[in-house]
Amino acid sequence: MIAATTTPLYDFFFGQYALYSPIDIGLEVMAVLLGLASVWYAKQNKIAVYPTGMISTAIFVYLLWKWMLLGDMLINAYYFIMSAYGWFFWTQKKEGAIVHPIGRMTTVEKYIGVFLFMASLLGVYYVYLFFDKWESWTAYTDTFTTALFFVGMWIMARRKIEHWVFWIVGDCISVPLYFYKGLTLTAIQYLIFTLIAFYGYRAWKQQLNSPQTA
Repeated sequence: MIAATTTPLYDFFFGQYALYSPIDIGLEVMAVLLGLASVWYAKQNKIAVYPTGMISTAIFVYLLWKWMLLGDMLINAYYFIMSAYGWFFWTQKKEGAIVHPIGRMTTVEKYIGVFLFMASLLGVYYVYLFFDKWESWTAYTDTFTTALFFVGMWIMARRKIEHWVFWIVGDCISVPLYFYKGLTLTAIQYLIFTLIAFYGYRAWKQQLNSPQTA
């Protein structure tokens, strides 16, 4: 266990880690670093976004289940599954050319996105209801951000530029939310995610009409 500190600023940001085991803290650090690497690779439109992201999300699923943060756990479990799909989707080639380059959402994909958002809201609501976890306003915020990230991850797996908008909105909400939950390192991660997402949108927009073969 980490020894307590009398520094108010330290206590505010990191005091909660006195209750965590060194192994759990080390796992969170590893998951955060791999998560940052994954988002950076997404900005660069590189397939490495998926293996790094899958390891990161697998660690977070374990930690969040242990800490009973169910909405966040579901997000990461879903990320893991969609990463496997995205890995396959992004690597498809025909005669040496990428079959699915960066693009914009089709009308059908927009309808699917709306359906996925609503289904995610209901799904997370019933999970919290089943585990009797509607004890704080954070449960409602978790439900909303989970729906945002569910749609964002699906759009990303489809390699559509609009996914960055969902990341930006969800990340901005997640930063103060994770600080409040006591996961300071994860909150810092989402702050950096937000910055990368802005640059990621710009980078993908520049590549949108460029030949993409790698």
